[in-house]
Amino acid sequence: MKVLVTGGAGYIGSHMVERLLGNGIEVVIIDNLTYGHKEAVLTKAKLIVGDLGDIESITKLFDEHKFDAVFHFAAFISMAESVENPKVYFRNNVFCAQNLLDAMVQFNVKKLIFSSTAGVYGNPKSLPISEEHECNPTNPYGESKLMVEKILHWYDQAYGLKSVSLRYFNAAGASLNGSNGEDHDPETHIIPLAIKTALGGNSAFEIYGHDYPTKDGTCVRDYIHVIDLVEAHLLALEKLSQQEKSRIYNVGTGTSYTNKEVVEMVKKVSGVNFPVEMSTKRPGDAVELVASSEKIKKELGFVPKYSDLETIIKTAWDWHKSHPNGFNKFDILTRPKI
Repeated sequence: MKVLVTGGAGYIGSHMVERLLGNGIEVVIIDNLTYGHKEAVLTKAKLIVGDLGDIESITKLFDEHKFDAVFHFAAFISMAESVENPKVYFRNNVFCAQNLLDAMVQFNVKKLIFSSTAGVYGNPKSLPISEEHECNPTNPYGESKLMVEKILHWYDQAYGLKSVSLRYFNAAGASLNGSNGEDHDPETHIIPLAIKTALGGNSAFEIYGHDYPTKDGTCVRDYIHVIDLVEAHLLALEKLSQQEKSRIYNVGTGTSYTNKEVVEMVKKVSGVNFPVEMSTKRPGDAVELVASSEKIKKELGFVPKYSDLETIIKTAWDWHKSHPNGFNKFDILTRPKI
């Protein structure tokens, strides 16, 4: 089997590539390296530096390779940035996705695993959130992902392109051997930012919003370890290969933590009691997002193994402590051989 992984040099994409290679699957990556890193890519995978906005390049890519399936991770992901600059998010996350889908239709590639988000739900009316909950995004990032989900529905109806959309809750953590982890610039995620504060990179950690209607006034989120998340993708591909039917699944645990609880766990794991400051809310942030994961457990047999908060933060801590500059000083030869 040969698959295309868009955004395969990024955080989740590179972990997915490693898992696919370990499963004996041939992998081709396309990544424009805006946020991805060449050093995150295992040498056994073929990396093509290219952009999904370039239709000619995508056509050439599909013409040269016979893909059995596509994993689509290439997207911009900052909710706050999407509010400030929505045109960039709709162009990159929607227009480029449609270019990819058109190439799949043209070259008769019928299976897609799509990286969606719990942000499609907006502020939920009930918890935990099931896949049947209404979608009302509070920011252009969530809206862009929902738009692609809708496009996928119609491409299934018209062209028979089957997809599994995985609505991630908060992806976090790093590889168990410390060889791969988050390296975003700018970094916007709470766990790596708190860890960088513990490592002395920031004078204090800033929590956005302290008067939300939650138990301690801070946002509540459901965290999923990146290793568990990529396993859900592999299970989704297996299901799609067995039963060619489009589906949507939440990928979370059903367990939630406040921002304050996350920061306290970082302090516990790191052993550093760094200062914390309370700031104003960020536009577009939902109050509470907690997954109902019953559907993916029942239909795919998905069982998270590493998604307790302490394991998530311990693996992230090991990565950031050993790679304080991310991939800038990373020796690709130290990556495990697949």
